[in-house]
Amino acid sequence: MVQERTLPTFDAAKEQITKAEGLRLYEDMVLGRTFEDKCAEMYYRGKMFGFVHLYNGQEAVSTGVIQGAMRPGEDFVCSTYRDHVHALSAGVPAKEVMAELFGKATGCSKGRGGSMHMFSAEHGLLGGYAFVAEGIPVASGAAFQTKYRREVLGDQSADQVTACFFGDGACNNGQFFETLNMAALWKLPIIFVVENNKWAIGMAHERATSQPEIYKKASVFDMVGVEVDGMDVLAVRAVAQEAVARARKGEGPTLIEALTYRFRGHSLADPDEMRSKAEKEFWFARDPIKNFAKYLVDQGIVEPEELKAIDRKIQELVDESVKFAETSSEPDKSELYRFIFAEDE
Repeated sequence: MVQERTLPTFDAAKEQITKAEGLRLYEDMVLGRTFEDKCAEMYYRGKMFGFVHLYNGQEAVSTGVIQGAMRPGEDFVCSTYRDHVHALSAGVPAKEVMAELFGKATGCSKGRGGSMHMFSAEHGLLGGYAFVAEGIPVASGAAFQTKYRREVLGDQSADQVTACFFGDGACNNGQFFETLNMAALWKLPIIFVVENNKWAIGMAHERATSQPEIYKKASVFDMVGVEVDGMDVLAVRAVAQEAVARARKGEGPTLIEALTYRFRGHSLADPDEMRSKAEKEFWFARDPIKNFAKYLVDQGIVEPEELKAIDRKIQELVDESVKFAETSSEPDKSELYRFIFAEDE
C-alpha cells in the first residue's frame, strides 16, 4: 500500500452554509456521480467508444471549486481528459455532454470531441485536453486576456477568474513550471487546481516526484500554495473562495493541491490491478457524497427525504440525457471540414 499523507483538518462548524447552497452542492456532486455511472453502463453496452476516464470519487473538487467559489458561465474552466464532471459543474447541460460522448451533432463539441475534448464557449468551458499538462498554458492565456482587457483596454467588467484543473502527473511536466512562473510574474487571475488522486495511470505519485507535496512547489514562484482534503466539499469550497477572491482583486494566482482519489481505474479500459484493496478501502470510506449527505442531515440543515428527492431527480435527468443522445442525429458528412477554422458570427 502506498504511504498515505495525513489529510488536512478542516472545521466544518466554522463554515456558514445555507440550506439552499447545501442542496445545490449536494445536487451537483450527485449529478457528477450518477452521470459517470451511466457513462460506464453505456460504454460497456457499446454506445460510446475510445478511452473514457471517469471522475467517481473526485466530485468534491469540481463542485467545491466551480459551484462553491466561482461564477459558472462567467468565469473560465479548463479541464483534462477527465472532463465530463467539470463540464457539468460549469453548467453544460447533461444531455449535451452525453450526446458528445455518443458522438452526436447535438453534443457540446458538435460530436467532434468525444470524451476527452468537451468544450462550450457559452459556459466558459475552455476544453478538455487529452495530453498531460496541455491545458495549463491554455488556461493561463485565458487569464491573461482577462487581465489585458481590464488593465490595458480599460474594460472594468473584465474580472473573470480561470480555474485550471490537472492531475498530479502533470506536475512533473515542463509546462507546469514554465506557466506557473509566468502566471506569478504577471499576477494572472487564475487558480491552479491539482487533483492529486495518487496515481498517474499506473505510476504511484510518490515514486514519480522528488517532492510529493505539490502545494509546496508554489513557494518557488512566490505563489500561495494550499493543501486541502479533496474529499470534503466544504473544505475545497473554503480554500477556493479565498483563492478566487485573491485573483479577482488582482493579487495573483494560487496553487491548490486537493488530495482526492478516483474510485474507478484510470479509464474504463483499465483493469485497475495496480492499487491495493487496503488503499481503495481507505479512500472509499471517505466518499465525498455520502459524507456530505451525513453532515447536512446531522447538522439539521436538510431532511433525508430532501436528499432522496434530489437523487431521484438527477437519475431522471441522466436517463433523459441518454434518450436525447440516442435520438440525436450524427454529424452530417457535408460538415466534415467545418469547425477547423474560426467562423464569423
